[in-house]
Amino acid sequence: MLSVNRRAQRIVEEMVRREEELKIRVKKLGNGATVIDAGVEVPGSVEAGIAFSEICMGGLGKVEVRVERIPWVFVRTDFPLISCMASQYAGWAVKVEKYFAMGSGPARALARVEKLFEELGYKDESEVAVLTLETRKLPDERVAEVVAQRCGVKPENLTLVVAPTASLVGSIQISARVVETGVHKLHEVGFPLQKIVSGLGKAPIAPVAKNDLEAMGKTNDCVLYGGRTVYFVEAEDEEVERVIEQVPSSSSRDYGVPFLELFERYQRDFFKIDPKLFSPAEIFVNNLKTGRVFHAGKINEEVLEKSLGLRP
Repeated sequence: MLSVNRRAQRIVEEMVRREEELKIRVKKLGNGATVIDAGVEVPGSVEAGIAFSEICMGGLGKVEVRVERIPWVFVRTDFPLISCMASQYAGWAVKVEKYFAMGSGPARALARVEKLFEELGYKDESEVAVLTLETRKLPDERVAEVVAQRCGVKPENLTLVVAPTASLVGSIQISARVVETGVHKLHEVGFPLQKIVSGLGKAPIAPVAKNDLEAMGKTNDCVLYGGRTVYFVEAEDEEVERVIEQVPSSSSRDYGVPFLELFERYQRDFFKIDPKLFSPAEIFVNNLKTGRVFHAGKINEEVLEKSLGLRP
């Protein structure tokens, strides 16, 4: 069985070895847990952003950064159900006393605290656990203890990798969720995830904002208005035809304005935003069973320029 935590641990060990080069900081807590600061008290780096993103995918995805007028992240995986939904999806709200962070990455497949895992049919078996946290506050021993306990591992076998939204690593790793965002939307509209063979995608990388609120808006826009995805599936054409128009962000009633503007319109209440918005801008589906290609949505350059100050 493929273990997302063991695969991610290899990336962690490489990050630790290259600590100075990656502009990160590695710290051992009193209980033996490892905390990797990738952008809270250190600048981080492009390479650290790539490593963070590949950890999120449990070592079952590849991430590249290229410049095509503006910087883009390119993502690919041949294990979309496991790498995207069982690992990368930010579904674990880590709450320990006054500490809060959204957790993603392979440790989710050990803790399995989300109902989603009842549907995925995947459970990791590993003596090590790796969790990524999107937050501006570094976790302490108590947080590590709770996470380790939920994962069924010793604290000394746990690694927590941390980066805030408004950071270089934050901008990269959020755009690197473009394929995962589409897989999640396909799941939401009822397409069987087991029929997705592989996924590819790209999204612009947001300029690092001056604070996490602005960064949240810009990074979301990169996927919602700049994300382009391609999925290879083995299904009946009718299964694809039934859902394809529901997948891109343009299917939402809230489509068409920068995310931060929308967030303020709803008094900063995420739950008032139409959930259909959280999707890549564009999707292609190639059905390997029939050879047909389906398409919906498009990149919205106008909204991207308004949000990022850059035109792709």
